[in-house]
Amino acid sequence: MSGPRRPPTHAAHWIHGGWQPTTTQARLDVVNPADGEVLASVADGTPQDAHRAVDSAREAFGPWSTRPLKERIDLVSRFIDGLERRADEIAMTIMNEVGTPLTTARRAQVGLAIAMARSFLPIAEGFAFERRVGNSLVVREPAGVVVTITPWNVPLLLTLQKIIPALLAGCTVVHKPSEITPLHALALAEVAGEAGLPPGVLNVVVGRGTTVGAVLVGHPDVDLVSLTGSTRAGRQVAELASATIKRLHLELGGKNAAIALPDADLAAAVRAVVDQVCFNTGQACLQWSRLLVPAERHDEAVALAVEQIGRYHIGDPADPSTDLGPLVSEAAFQRVNDFIETGIAEGATLACGGPGRPEGLTRGWYVRPTVFARVDESMTVAQEEIFGPVLAVMGYRDEDDAVRIANSTRYGLHGAVFSADPDRALAVAARLRTGQVDINGGSFNILAPFGGFKQSGLGRECGEEGLDGFCEIKSVQLPTADTGPIGPRLRGTD
Repeated sequence: MSGPRRPPTHAAHWIHGGWQPTTTQARLDVVNPADGEVLASVADGTPQDAHRAVDSAREAFGPWSTRPLKERIDLVSRFIDGLERRADEIAMTIMNEVGTPLTTARRAQVGLAIAMARSFLPIAEGFAFERRVGNSLVVREPAGVVVTITPWNVPLLLTLQKIIPALLAGCTVVHKPSEITPLHALALAEVAGEAGLPPGVLNVVVGRGTTVGAVLVGHPDVDLVSLTGSTRAGRQVAELASATIKRLHLELGGKNAAIALPDADLAAAVRAVVDQVCFNTGQACLQWSRLLVPAERHDEAVALAVEQIGRYHIGDPADPSTDLGPLVSEAAFQRVNDFIETGIAEGATLACGGPGRPEGLTRGWYVRPTVFARVDESMTVAQEEIFGPVLAVMGYRDEDDAVRIANSTRYGLHGAVFSADPDRALAVAARLRTGQVDINGGSFNILAPFGGFKQSGLGRECGEEGLDGFCEIKSVQLPTADTGPIGPRLRGTD
């Protein structure tokens, strides 16, 4: 008889082009959120591991940054090709460690991630790394050694939209994935080696934010930190980075509002919003978690949302019929349930869902998709990012009131406007303090810059702006025909 399956152990980090043993025996368990079983054990990185990775990236920076652009593009293209060849394997890995239904993992978690990565190749080919302004040559040079820190919810996509433009710009990278979902990142490191990326150009270190993350952010040889995470994590990173005045990209939280104007197709708007709320079991910063409707149509909107959400199948992520898998962890499960209970306690009307697991699911971190009605803007469920399938339906008096409510949170990441009149929708979109607004269900564009206002972050990712974010700007003043030596006083002064 064979004993119980022993989870595989990954006791090394990808540093300087190879697997380097960690400096400790400590391990982190990676747990399948669908059943609570341990998938694997990985190295719990140490400050020493972080220092080794930064040293490797610093050593590699000079040769990589001066390598001809075409060679960088070719190597990065080979890296992306390698990811594509292993797309099904990586999708399975993400299904197991995140809990995303397999069909969604293949299409969005991996398929969209690879498309995002490829979109940077022609951008880099046509990018204006140099331009002439009068007698100055304005040069965009690589920012240096970059640390990328990504969360667990859409891990490969959020990783590639950082490391691909960084590498193309000529930067070298130390990547720290979430310790909750590191397995896809270990596969990514293997692909980097197979593609022939030079040693030290891309390093992957697994560990906790309080140890590995803190050392990487505060390291004096790191020039830029790019974080996607919570607003709380953004504050901590900004504080740590301030000692060395590092450049920061911060993609943080959102409490996004979708406004259905009085002339909108309400049923279509509600369907779109529910789809957003339920994507990845609500674990997405782009989620429209507030639906704003004319007060007189509030109850109609609630009924439509309850009907739509009732069509979603909750269950095993490996089942092709599953729409909603589990939340990523026990902590996430407790957090979402706490928010639902707070909503009830503060007086929001529970239209469907509620705390606890769905009926019939006794294992795994499954939650009940929840719709709250008659939500006031002062309530916690109208102000805080819940990161679960929880929708707050809110009535407004008129257009000005709708815009005011939409802008009433500390966040400003994403929004939506639905209207039969595109010009009216655009006018309302212009009044929303968010980095991105969708009109009547406009689809996500991987070539458009993405980022937030207010406490949703700093900087932009994706598209040309995403590449530019990993460059420093240098002005070189060139002599002109009448230029002569300039002494202690500027030319033209007495």
